[in-house]
Amino acid sequence: MQIAIPLFDRFTALDAVGPYEVLSRLPGARVDFVVGEPGVVRTDTRMLGVHVDLSLDDVRTPDVVVVPGGIGTRTALADERLLDWVRAAHEGSQYTTSVCTGSLILAAAGVLDGVDATTHWLATDILASLGARPVDERFVERGKIITAAGVSAGLDMALRLAERIAGADVAQAIQLAIEYDPEPPFDSGSPRKATPAVVDLAMAGQRAEAQAAVES
Repeated sequence: MQIAIPLFDRFTALDAVGPYEVLSRLPGARVDFVVGEPGVVRTDTRMLGVHVDLSLDDVRTPDVVVVPGGIGTRTALADERLLDWVRAAHEGSQYTTSVCTGSLILAAAGVLDGVDATTHWLATDILASLGARPVDERFVERGKIITAAGVSAGLDMALRLAERIAGADVAQAIQLAIEYDPEPPFDSGSPRKATPAVVDLAMAGQRAEAQAAVES
């Protein structure tokens, strides 16, 4: 089974690496990062670069597609080469998935027209404007399409995908192998749970990141 994770400038690291850590442990699976032009792709913080050997043209018919998000989706939404690749890959895939604002790329490619989907909580209006039906859930399954909410939700989505591919025992063994047993020190991982002050602080941080991306 070939699993393809397309990267783009300013992707979010955990959006891609989280599912990679889960799915690379599936028996018989191969996970390939792909990009428009092989070379180093930097994350949204610019502090991490990932060297990608394969281009989009090198992996045309993956069994599974995992599209990460990040600040770079603002540019990726207009990347017709990437969108064409997503459309073509989706036609033959067993599963097409996304993490965080990666669902915006699926929507821009027409994959989510009229489909229930989720994304980062700050991007639901954009997701709706691109033709999807936003759902406030950790991850959303609609046929072969699975979309995950922000960043860390990609781990949950990947474990569910592992279950659908290889069964519950394998998925649980992978969960144990990566010791994914979260006990966060705070219960503020959703705008429904966080205090208004924390929500405002998070929104200010996101705005600052977006502005920095525009200026650079």
